[in-house]
Amino acid sequence: MSDSVESSNVIKIPVDRLALGMFVTAIDRQQNKVDIRNPGQIKHRDAIVKLKKNNIAVVWVDVDRSSDTCGLKKGDRANAPANPLARKATVTRDGQQAQAKKLLAEAKGLIKKVMSETFEGKPIEVGQFEDVADKMIESVMDDADAFKCISALRTKDAYLLEHSINVAFLLVTFGKHLGLDRELLKQMAVGGILHDIGKIKVDNEVLHKPGRLTPEEFEHMKLHQVYAAEIMRETEGLSQVSKDVCLMHHEKLDGKGYPHGLTEDQIPQHGRMSCIVDIFDALTATRCYKEAMSPAAAFKILLSLTPFHLDQKLVYEFIRCVGIYPVGSLVQLSDERVGIVWDSKGRDALHPIVKCFYSIKHKRYTEVTMVDLHKSELNIERGISPGTLEVDPTPFY
Repeated sequence: MSDSVESSNVIKIPVDRLALGMFVTAIDRQQNKVDIRNPGQIKHRDAIVKLKKNNIAVVWVDVDRSSDTCGLKKGDRANAPANPLARKATVTRDGQQAQAKKLLAEAKGLIKKVMSETFEGKPIEVGQFEDVADKMIESVMDDADAFKCISALRTKDAYLLEHSINVAFLLVTFGKHLGLDRELLKQMAVGGILHDIGKIKVDNEVLHKPGRLTPEEFEHMKLHQVYAAEIMRETEGLSQVSKDVCLMHHEKLDGKGYPHGLTEDQIPQHGRMSCIVDIFDALTATRCYKEAMSPAAAFKILLSLTPFHLDQKLVYEFIRCVGIYPVGSLVQLSDERVGIVWDSKGRDALHPIVKCFYSIKHKRYTEVTMVDLHKSELNIERGISPGTLEVDPTPFY
């Protein structure tokens, strides 16, 4: 840490607003400025967690000695949008998809590492998940469609990893749709990433069984929430929202869920949201024992689970948020061509841009064509699941 004299441009900042790169010179204790022994830039989120743990609510930050990217410099403020949730994409769709693919790989690697460490009894470091959550939020704000297309490329073998990431992504997307603030989105994303952490202690034969579970096996599977609760208790710096998302995604409004049999009044909005996105993502994923459903078919099941299991109003909002034909999903057009829903910004659900690549009628690949249904006489006949297609759509994403 630097011991040089601080500049005159020092301001007080609540700990909740601290960001990586800010140069902390002192803490505010009982409304008195107390210099710290090792002033310096915040390099890791664990430092912020430690301040909160020590009941420090306000700190003193030297703006001039903070990094150029932490958001305090005048140039940053001048160039920043007034509403951070309304950022405009500054790179191409291909660039955004490359970034989304990189983020997905980073998140999968992190979850795999943490699951291994947790299995060995090591504590979870929340800060690393908050970093991934921040990047996920940025991706959704810049171009959610890019992440949707990348997350559609799912594999049977990596279901647990990809499901956790997709649940987090869907929670952020859904939360943005509902107008929730950024800090809440981040806490929900962290909970989504960790929501199946308890499955590391479930017997592998049960976890990966290619068929319906017996009643005894299902009872064993349900223990993953008990294991998750134990892991949550040993995790420092994890918000209550993140814990709720993790521990409530199998609860039901009528009290017949698990692990605690919570009723409608006991499940907050973010807990109800986690129930919806967990089921939707599981239904639309290919598993070792089933093919993926189309989003439209999954929506029907979600609606059938209201109002006793799922919150009906939130389910309708989720369908509006995702769309009947979500970006990244496969559809069949009225001329029997198959394509990927590629862009839906500023459009109604029935008239997206579709990237066509295959003909069911002629059973062959076609020239890759972008079809704008606003400008075409064609229409979407139906949504289709990848498993019903005779060819692999992966190269066209």
